[in-house]
Amino acid sequence: MSRGLPRGTIKLKPEDFVVDEIPAYEPSGEGSHLYVRIEKTNRTTDEVVKELARALRVDRRDIGVAGLKDKVGVTRQWLSVPAADASFDDRVAALAIDGVAILERRRHGNKLKTGHLRGNRFAIVVRDIDPARVDDVVSALARIGEAGVPNAFGEQRFGRDGDTHERARAWLTGKERAPSDPRLRRFHFSALQSAIFNAVLEHRVADGSWDVPILGDLLKKEESGGIFVCTDVQLDRERARQGEVCPTGPIVGDRMRQPEADAFDLEQRISLPLIEGIDLRRARSLGEGTRRPLRLRVAELSHSFLDSSLHEAASSQDPADRHAVCAMTVRFVLPKGAYATTVLSNAFEVSDAGRTGGPSEPAGDRPDEREERQLATLTEEE
Repeated sequence: MSRGLPRGTIKLKPEDFVVDEIPAYEPSGEGSHLYVRIEKTNRTTDEVVKELARALRVDRRDIGVAGLKDKVGVTRQWLSVPAADASFDDRVAALAIDGVAILERRRHGNKLKTGHLRGNRFAIVVRDIDPARVDDVVSALARIGEAGVPNAFGEQRFGRDGDTHERARAWLTGKERAPSDPRLRRFHFSALQSAIFNAVLEHRVADGSWDVPILGDLLKKEESGGIFVCTDVQLDRERARQGEVCPTGPIVGDRMRQPEADAFDLEQRISLPLIEGIDLRRARSLGEGTRRPLRLRVAELSHSFLDSSLHEAASSQDPADRHAVCAMTVRFVLPKGAYATTVLSNAFEVSDAGRTGGPSEPAGDRPDEREERQLATLTEEE
């Protein structure tokens, strides 16, 4: 999607990538779990959870998180810790964890569960923009704010080497040993689901139907989230054009609802070769399957140049002025499960400085060493 777009670099430093988690609900103020809102810098969520568990002497599995957050960035999110002891609040307040600041502490009645968030608010600095392409960037951002973007999973979903979905296929078909850690097994399977979704989405972007219903599509109502089958293509295309509905794609699983007619044929043609030899019934504990919108709506999208004078220089007809423009901050809100890099890749050819130059996995690593490294670097913008 980025071919021919202006280049831009993100995550040159943690402060260039700021994420605020939007919770699904506020802690009630009472209960046996302590909800802790943290700000972490250059730390993965998993690293923070491990240190928190060790410092408080609790089982790390009892610490709840709504979603994982990027390592390279300044990210704010809620965690929950079982805290029956009345002195627990003071123990948490006294914690000193490198790269972590505790912003709030409030009690609640239950553990924070994965996915219990409404979305994330992003403020991302994009650097190294060609001054001559600034107008192209601004136009692209305007289109994104109005029409949305194809809802692709970001490359971080597939691991540092981009092959996590292939690893899943290998052990799900019995060719390799499955990871011992259940979190990693779920991550592998979700990467396979994501790869299949992206393949379907890529096909529909190519033929122009990613936001245009076809016969048999399972359409999602933008307001209520309800799903229904497209039987009147002309009517539903008008509703899609007005932003009322959008087509969905497959997150494969044994209980995923299948589309019908033309949409069914298209998805089967693309997905069946990718799940050949995999028993989805036996993989049900890893994911039962669902539908995901093909179109991602981007809320509260705005941009600003790092210096207000640069915007004036960008509009100047004098080439000597325009060389000064090189960076901008892009702000927006995404629902859970959506990727900031997906949004940016529709306006820029993105270079992620936080992911480039990192070590690849040596071929001679033991399986348990590979698992530990993967678990330490799991991130998702959801």
